[in-house]
Amino acid sequence: MGGCFSDVSGGQAGVGVGSRGGLAGPPPETAQQERNDAVDHFLHTRGLRDLYIPLELSLSASKLRNLDVLSKSDPMAVIYAKKLDGMLEELGRTEVIMNTLNPVWITKFTINYHFEIVQPLVFRVYDIDTKYHNTSVKMLKLNEQDYLGEASCTLSEIVTKRDRSLTLKLKYQNRPADAHLGTITVHAEETVASRAAVEMILRCSRLENKDVFSKSDPFLRISRIVESGISIPICKTEVINNNLNPVWKPVTLTMQQFGSKENPLIIECFDFNANGKHELLGELQGSMAELEKLSREKIGAHFYVPSSVRQGHKKMLKGQLFVDNFCEKIQYSFLDYISNGFELNFMVAVDFTASNGNPRSPDSLHYIDPSGRLNSYQQAIVGVGEVLQFYDTDKCFPAWGFGGRMSDGSVSHCFNLNGSLDECEVVGVEGIMSSYAMALHNVMLAGPTLFGPVINKAAAIASKSLSHSHNKYFVLLIITDGVITDAVETKDAIVKASDLPLSILIVGVGGADFKQMEILDADNGKRLESSTGRIATRDIVQFVPMREMQGRQTSIVQSLLEELPGQFLTYMRCRDIKPIFAHPAATSACQPN
Repeated sequence: MGGCFSDVSGGQAGVGVGSRGGLAGPPPETAQQERNDAVDHFLHTRGLRDLYIPLELSLSASKLRNLDVLSKSDPMAVIYAKKLDGMLEELGRTEVIMNTLNPVWITKFTINYHFEIVQPLVFRVYDIDTKYHNTSVKMLKLNEQDYLGEASCTLSEIVTKRDRSLTLKLKYQNRPADAHLGTITVHAEETVASRAAVEMILRCSRLENKDVFSKSDPFLRISRIVESGISIPICKTEVINNNLNPVWKPVTLTMQQFGSKENPLIIECFDFNANGKHELLGELQGSMAELEKLSREKIGAHFYVPSSVRQGHKKMLKGQLFVDNFCEKIQYSFLDYISNGFELNFMVAVDFTASNGNPRSPDSLHYIDPSGRLNSYQQAIVGVGEVLQFYDTDKCFPAWGFGGRMSDGSVSHCFNLNGSLDECEVVGVEGIMSSYAMALHNVMLAGPTLFGPVINKAAAIASKSLSHSHNKYFVLLIITDGVITDAVETKDAIVKASDLPLSILIVGVGGADFKQMEILDADNGKRLESSTGRIATRDIVQFVPMREMQGRQTSIVQSLLEELPGQFLTYMRCRDIKPIFAHPAATSACQPN
């Protein structure tokens, strides 16, 4: 997830290659900031996951069944998470509300929203017997209470509603489907920590000069110290060339990144070197509270370096860090956009080259098993599609194939999977699956493997959408078994598409050597460059080889989708696109304290 750079100088925005990375600085037109490619590389190489969004769930019910004779029911709700094996894990219980069929429970449930996975929830409502009213709800045996009904949904279904509230009909397995058992309403609210942010203007004075024929080219990196003692980079400024008294563009950090105002931070100043071996100009340890104090009292803090004379000691330097502006704010989140009409539109492109093997052979990557066992292509389609379908209102998905021989003998590098000459969209994930199976009967496998045409097709759709509205963001899933033969054209297409509301997910299936494909993904800290020398505006590609995910705790779908919310936010914030009906407390502006 990079900043908004699209020229050659954007290469310096990816500093940290070969070291612990940081954040790309924001462009002049925006003060917003996301983790950049180098930070992503650092986190991935250490097995650390992307940040989740903590939510609070509130429950209420209406028109419940009355099971009491002389009064009304005394309802309590229980919330469960449904696991992959179908088992239910209890997340919590509400309090018991006496004598009502329309309870509004006070108890809140904290749950971590992960965009990249489907999170099924089950809600059960019970009427608590009078003799248990003095018993803690945690100690209640549910099989001794009267069962009023249950409802289920996914967390994605809740957060995509405009007011983040979803009303569900209660069901009872022994009752007919049209029985009136009442409803339960679930409301999701982001916690303050997921919205809170701090914006700072940082500058330094009297830095050491490390260069011979010019002055140092400094940048700052801020890292958070976690409980284990390791430091995780959370922010990096842009590089300022030839300057010992630099003033950087505004830096924005969320509370999720820095933890709390008292959480220890390490601030390092480096002299940028193109070879990635950046020289330390000094470091200091502090916290957000101390940075706020520097701003309030208008004083500086000295940098230190390890002493070359006394081991374990530090030498104070002349160079100082100043905080010219420190202000706290609430900013728009991913869910602010999603719950206010913004959509993620899913698109898919399937490799029909001959290297996949004869689809009729059980050894083929395209073999459709009569027993219903999904092949690698089907697994990727279903896995990604089941997550993204909740964020697309009409659930009509463009679906293409590439590298296949048509009935007229020509090879097409972008054909409609449903066989239509004009219409590329199919309905739902099921529509993709059936069109894929049908195409295997009607299209011969050929080659070579070209990505350029399908990426340009997806980019054209994304570009056309901008003439109507700015609330659509497109996600292209490409599934392939081989290395591309149009590397230059593909890079050019990706760099050009980086200015559009588009992300590209690539899944490598089979046993091919996918090293060339990894170049398309900027996880190594260096963003893609076109044949004309233009640097991609941002990283929009995520590549995952399926075989490397086998046996891992993290699924291929999680690995594919984990960067998508950040890529979405980078695009929206760089263009100052705001939610239509934003949260009243949210703002993208910043007023100093």
